[in-house]
Amino acid sequence: MGRVAGKIALVTGAARGQGAAHARRLCEAGAQVVITDIRDSEGEALAASLGPAASYLSHDVSSDAAWRSVIAAIKDRHGRLDVLINNAGIAVRAGLGDTDAELFERTVRVNQLGTFLGIKHGAELMKAGGGGSIINISSIAAVKAQPQFIAYTSTKWAVRGLTRAAALELAPAKIRVNTIFPGIIDTAMLTDAVPTLNVAEFGATNTPLGRVGTSDDVASAILFLASDESSFITGAEIAVDGGVIA
Repeated sequence: MGRVAGKIALVTGAARGQGAAHARRLCEAGAQVVITDIRDSEGEALAASLGPAASYLSHDVSSDAAWRSVIAAIKDRHGRLDVLINNAGIAVRAGLGDTDAELFERTVRVNQLGTFLGIKHGAELMKAGGGGSIINISSIAAVKAQPQFIAYTSTKWAVRGLTRAAALELAPAKIRVNTIFPGIIDTAMLTDAVPTLNVAEFGATNTPLGRVGTSDDVASAILFLASDESSFITGAEIAVDGGVIA
């Protein structure tokens, strides 16, 4: 039996990068996984590659209506939701002077509002099933500020506070809410944000463990928090960063 055998999981922003790794690991460990994203062709291809254990839904996490639709589809198809990974996010490299209101608001809508809506609507379906595990993807930027990522850093700090507040509110419903802080992870989102960056070299130089992180490193923490092995853990912050925060 897999570590999350029989569980129903939703992973947002899962068409590529860390989200895709999370979806793949959960499927391998026995879960039925609903992949959502706005990158429809990539998301559909990933779901097809994972076989009958995975399905794909187009999903803009910044939209309340879209969240209601996705949760309703999961309820109709599976009857419950056991695991929610709020992974969808954007990162645009821009300092204070280069960050206009439009960029700031767009980042808030995806990274912060999207996570809030996921917790709000996901928790309602989890309550009906007797509990569950919500995992919010924050960043080391929520502990170690990134001055050239003003909007991104702001939203990741917000996710940290949102997680703690939701963990306390949802504990009586047996819904656990935890945060993961990925460090320097070799993903397309990082190279898109800083195209000139040599990610492997930067990770090796700036990480105490001497290497860049991988999406699979983060997926291992996801699997632990999704499983019953972490049944007494809520409101926690787990850094998957090779020691950067330390």
